[in-house]
Amino acid sequence: MIMKQSTIVAKRVRTGLSPGHAPKSGQGAFCVDGGVQFVLFSRHATAVSLLLYDDPKRDPVEEIVLDPVNNRFGDLWSVLVPGLSAGQIYAYRVNGPKEHGHRFNPDVVLLDPYAKATTTPRPASKKAKSPFWGTNADRPKSVVVKDDFDWQGDRPLNYPLADIIVYEAHLRGLTAHESAGTRSPGTYRGLIDKIPYLKDLGITTVELLPIHEFDYLENPRRSPVDGKPLVNFWGYSTLSFFAPVGRYAANTQPGGAVTEFKTLVRELHKAGIEVLLDVVYNHTGEGNHQGPTINFRGIDNAVYYHLTDDRQYYKDYSGCGNSLNCNHPIVREFILDSLRYWVLDMHVDGFRFDLASVLARDTHGHLSTHAPLIEAIAEDPILRQTKIIAEAWDAAGAYQVGHFPGRWAEWNGRFRDDVRQFWRGDPGRTGLLATRLTGSSDLYQRNGRRPYHSINFVTCHDGFTLSDLVSYNHKHNTANGEENRDGDNNNSSFNYGHEGPTDQPEIERARIRQIKNMLATLLLSQGVPMLLAGDEFRRTQKGNNNAYCQDNELSWIDWSQIEKNFEVFRFAKSLIWFRRQHPIFRRTEFFTGRPVAHQQPDVAWLTADGREKDWMHDDQTLGCLLNGHAHRELTGAPDDDMLLLFNSRPHGHEVQFTLPGQSGIDRAWQLFLDTNYRPPMDIFPRGNGPKITPGQSYSLGCRSMAVFHRPHRGP
Repeated sequence: MIMKQSTIVAKRVRTGLSPGHAPKSGQGAFCVDGGVQFVLFSRHATAVSLLLYDDPKRDPVEEIVLDPVNNRFGDLWSVLVPGLSAGQIYAYRVNGPKEHGHRFNPDVVLLDPYAKATTTPRPASKKAKSPFWGTNADRPKSVVVKDDFDWQGDRPLNYPLADIIVYEAHLRGLTAHESAGTRSPGTYRGLIDKIPYLKDLGITTVELLPIHEFDYLENPRRSPVDGKPLVNFWGYSTLSFFAPVGRYAANTQPGGAVTEFKTLVRELHKAGIEVLLDVVYNHTGEGNHQGPTINFRGIDNAVYYHLTDDRQYYKDYSGCGNSLNCNHPIVREFILDSLRYWVLDMHVDGFRFDLASVLARDTHGHLSTHAPLIEAIAEDPILRQTKIIAEAWDAAGAYQVGHFPGRWAEWNGRFRDDVRQFWRGDPGRTGLLATRLTGSSDLYQRNGRRPYHSINFVTCHDGFTLSDLVSYNHKHNTANGEENRDGDNNNSSFNYGHEGPTDQPEIERARIRQIKNMLATLLLSQGVPMLLAGDEFRRTQKGNNNAYCQDNELSWIDWSQIEKNFEVFRFAKSLIWFRRQHPIFRRTEFFTGRPVAHQQPDVAWLTADGREKDWMHDDQTLGCLLNGHAHRELTGAPDDDMLLLFNSRPHGHEVQFTLPGQSGIDRAWQLFLDTNYRPPMDIFPRGNGPKITPGQSYSLGCRSMAVFHRPHRGP
């Protein structure tokens, strides 16, 4: 149902304006000599008007009616308006047929799908919280933007994918808490103030949750805990795919978010940190057939969306009410234009694609092994050097981890599940751990991809934080207002004897040990590690595993926790440093298990007594020996030998490991970490750990991991 809108009344109506420049440079609004050129796609529209505003909360000052003969070029409607410049506020209204999947409504003010900035909407009323259900005066409008930013010579960093360490973060959540100590909490400027921290931690790449403009107020619920309105905090409900979120800008002027975001990217690049964006091209914020008309629905609904056979409703592969028809040529080009804009004009380094399997569905909704959009993103000459990461599943049952082609990397959900379950002590997981530890060759080798196409993670925004993963057996989402029905029920978590916070020291030590185990496994596995922001110092969401609607201290990072949980922070920081120092953890080829150097294999799997691992017998222990000299074949220089020891047995089941090698012949092993110990014996960031002679026995505690290294013997 489309709600009745207020009548559009402009102070001045004009017709017959020149189309100006033929629309050769794409769609949107462009500053040209003498004015602004406006270009809008609509194949099925019968009438288009451009609305100009001095104040976005008042009626337009002018309506320009486009002539369907002189202002239309094929499916593009174009007009040049003299005297306008950057900062001009505008919108459209579009009319056309109402049947065969069309939903034209000339009474609704529409955002330009190519708008580079939008005005900030206001709540419509107490009854209609979201502005998109209110009057046209409440709705956001488009803003003309001119690309005249001083980049100071900035260029994309183009780090090799194998060498990056990803830090997944919510831009507002990073600095909204008072402990962040920033002058501009919750903004692009606020993140700039945290750049020294990220650099010191060793992060190479920040992956930001959606910063495309979205409807923050679309959530109709209130918290049953405190009665406060719930919101869309995460932002997975895009309205404008070219515009950065205005709410995240300290500069509140129209278009101010564009300059502020560019400044953020430039300053991150100066510090040697890449920027990846989490992008949502699988659906839009217009929802199902009862949702609001914002832009696409009112401009050409039948082109932009997957519709049911009767053309009345939306096919929903996203779980959010609609799905963009991504492989329709028009929609495909729109998505590519948006990606190119963020690379060329905003200088971002790559993208993580939410529910990317929707992008692999053809125009009939069927999964395609050669989806045009998937191939186009990978092969586009402008996007060719960007990092592209797929969330390789969707809400309609597609699970394609390991199946995206070419240079696509993927969020490796198998890594998350197998690592969690091994450390929880689930039986039969040791072989799976070995596969994940060495780059998931079962997923990526068969189609010619490499270990670095696996984006490894144990936690992400969607689910428990790392501290909550070892503190709760069950989700605690009551505050979301959905009676705890939302969020995943299958978390492979364990609370170690008490649900939630506890002052019992033995439980706390078990939790800290498991956090260290999973951090070490993540950061010392082949593939690309992704760390959830705040996990390095035990950020908690109090057991909420779906905090999408919580714009409050539940989601905000409390930076005072660094001091409280310094043991974990020191451990995580030292691990990041160790990974960056040793390329053996960043291989570009899979291990073979065959002899390569001094007749030793590049990787060997060992039992506790030093023999070759028998995979038919799973005793929940594992030794992994990495041959540093074999690394010469990949890089031209050897690395240290590495020995990783694992014991996921429960309390009271320590294991005696025999360290490989022969005493008096091989060099001593030097301990780097042992998660069973407390600081400073848990990790040795300066490389000064105790040395142990090969052939000797080393006692590894229950639910613990140890790592040794030594310079490789030989030339």
